[in-house]
Amino acid sequence: MRKKSSDRAGAVRDAGSGSRGPAGPGPARGDWLTLGRDGRLSLYVPTEGGLLCWTEDTMGGPDWSGPRFVPVAGLTHLAVVQGADTYVHFLGRRERTGADGTRRVDIVHATQYQTGLAFTDWRSLGSPHPDREQGLLLGPPSGAVASDGRVHVFARSAHGDLVLRRETPSGKWGAWERLKGGGISPWPVAVALASGRIEVCVDAESGVFVWRQHEPGGDFVGPRGFALHSSPGTVAALETGRDQATFFWSDTETGAAMSWRAGGWPASLGGSATARPYATLRASLDGYDCLVLAYRDQDGHAVLGVGGDEDEGSGMWWYALTEPCEGSPALARDGRGRVVMALVGPDGTPRVARQEAGAGLSMGPWQDL
Repeated sequence: MRKKSSDRAGAVRDAGSGSRGPAGPGPARGDWLTLGRDGRLSLYVPTEGGLLCWTEDTMGGPDWSGPRFVPVAGLTHLAVVQGADTYVHFLGRRERTGADGTRRVDIVHATQYQTGLAFTDWRSLGSPHPDREQGLLLGPPSGAVASDGRVHVFARSAHGDLVLRRETPSGKWGAWERLKGGGISPWPVAVALASGRIEVCVDAESGVFVWRQHEPGGDFVGPRGFALHSSPGTVAALETGRDQATFFWSDTETGAAMSWRAGGWPASLGGSATARPYATLRASLDGYDCLVLAYRDQDGHAVLGVGGDEDEGSGMWWYALTEPCEGSPALARDGRGRVVMALVGPDGTPRVARQEAGAGLSMGPWQDL
């Protein structure tokens, strides 16, 4: 296994601390552990001045190459999203100071088309705010990639509502769109469904808001407001059935994980409180379609949960792990179909564990990258 240099390890350590100043943008959100078309996993961690990338040497590991440094100056937040075509998209909030001393914020985007290869240039998507002072209040980006490959970028505006910029069918970027609603948190979460539709969920002062497309590529309808009690910043989303989005969050009163689908009632999944979003994954375990969740508890340790997909209310099995982590863990399946969990330790070192052979979901030893 190839080791990182000590100076780069320190940069990762700063990024893992969750800082928002010169030390780095903090842990990434979204799909920061991805499976490429060639069956190899890649892992992405923000650091001072850009991000670091590790890639499996062969399908299923165990050896990894990296870290490889990808520069992008001024990054304050990073989200990673992957499309059905396996292309990986990087959405960043960038803050820079001009020669005149004024600060400006914009959203940037880059793409990695093949595992382990170069990124495209970082392209500015601008800001929905012509006024520079308002632009400084623009929230971090999140995103989803529709089944036709079109990237959708969401953020909270300076006015507290949801804004959207998306690619057109020709591949060009459309103008910023302002969606209805207000008083939302800075952490919208979007899910791309196999049908081509996208749904967006975000916690708000009055509960939970959801926007939906009725057809692929269509306008976003909503928001519909629901008097549900979501802890800010904990919402996650997953397609749990054909054209069926399920949203997850930590309940403000009990701290338990909750799952909810439109038209149904929230189901309590148990577990302990978290202040960050859940990692979500569907996986076949012992011939059953299962839901796998992971999160960072309030003591800073990783927790893993398993239950029946769309039958979570019948019981989730939670495993409190001894591994400390910064930010949310990540989940993916490797090229051999095994569940892989990744986290970033307090010292900035990425670590991965894989599903072991046998019944149920048992994770093997942790591997430092």
